[in-house]
Amino acid sequence: MLPAISPTDPQTDEFSQRLAVAGKALEQARVEAIYCVHGTFSGNDALGLLTELGRFAPGLSRTLSRLGKRTVDLVVGETGNYTPQFVAALEAGLRAGTSTTIPVRQFNWSSQNNHIARADGAVRLIYELATVASGMPAAVLQEAVQPRVLLWGHSHGGNVFSLLTSLLAAERDARDAFFYAARSFYRPWLGREVDLPVWQQVRELLDLPDHPLRRLKLDIVTFGTPVRYGWDADGYAQLLHFVHHRPPENGAEFLAPWRIHVCRLLAATDGDYVQQIGISGTNFAPVPFAPRTLLADWRLDRFLEQDLPRERLVTRLSHGKRVPDAGTTLLVDYGELPTRVYQHLAGHAHYTRRRWLPFHCDQIVERFYGVER
Repeated sequence: MLPAISPTDPQTDEFSQRLAVAGKALEQARVEAIYCVHGTFSGNDALGLLTELGRFAPGLSRTLSRLGKRTVDLVVGETGNYTPQFVAALEAGLRAGTSTTIPVRQFNWSSQNNHIARADGAVRLIYELATVASGMPAAVLQEAVQPRVLLWGHSHGGNVFSLLTSLLAAERDARDAFFYAARSFYRPWLGREVDLPVWQQVRELLDLPDHPLRRLKLDIVTFGTPVRYGWDADGYAQLLHFVHHRPPENGAEFLAPWRIHVCRLLAATDGDYVQQIGISGTNFAPVPFAPRTLLADWRLDRFLEQDLPRERLVTRLSHGKRVPDAGTTLLVDYGELPTRVYQHLAGHAHYTRRRWLPFHCDQIVERFYGVER
């Protein structure tokens, strides 16, 4: 648990100096790239319409997806969303302390609030990482110190990562069961043609033990990610979670208060309410005119949460669990937040604002790479 902290103005020398120190540490640790991954409703297809369009007109779907994400970035800005300006500021700040540029990239997924959307995000991110690894010189991949990629995810973007770790580490039988559960999403009922080929490509490359992807070490950081899926330790190198939290007056200090009062939620009095609420049982169904996607989501629910106790949502919320079973969790009091709920999103929006970058970078390089500021 960390005490209340203060943000840093991006226009100050302190902001630049702290990011430069972090950049030097990342370079020495051989971090080759950073990916910023948004959470639910901040992506390019929150309703799932463009995903369905992509089966028939992939080019048009990609174009509309880019326009959709630009619109989200313009309207929402840094309120619970990674913008091109955030990515550029992080890359430029780190570059001041490095001899070469560590690329910082946005990775966009549909951002729907359901299993199949997060699974699709995980599959597409694996494909992206496999492409990056395949483009690295063989000599780099064979060095004793393996190259690293830092994954930086907000909200359910972190749960995209958790599915990714399970896919990377699973035995073949378990992976086959995952792809079989999701089969109606990427394969039509009639015929053998795959209309979302990235799924088949990832399924095949995961069967290759010597693929360059296997040489990448993944260091994962999540911000306000609800405790949802499990993490497979064989699928990542290091794992760190940031959660906005203020200890309740009664009960264990690491739990969220289970009685959610509207007035306190509107003021984010107790921390990140979205992280607290976004647990199992809070999915939204895919669009009703996409029966294949609906079926895949239902099958994935049975596959991913088959061992979850069948409790009512109210009972599950009453546990107040903030801390996942894997990795290190930092329960952070982010201090005073904006007063209006649309500015802080019930305590969930501040992680993606540039003014918190120095604090986050300080913690990451200290806890991952042993560099204290």
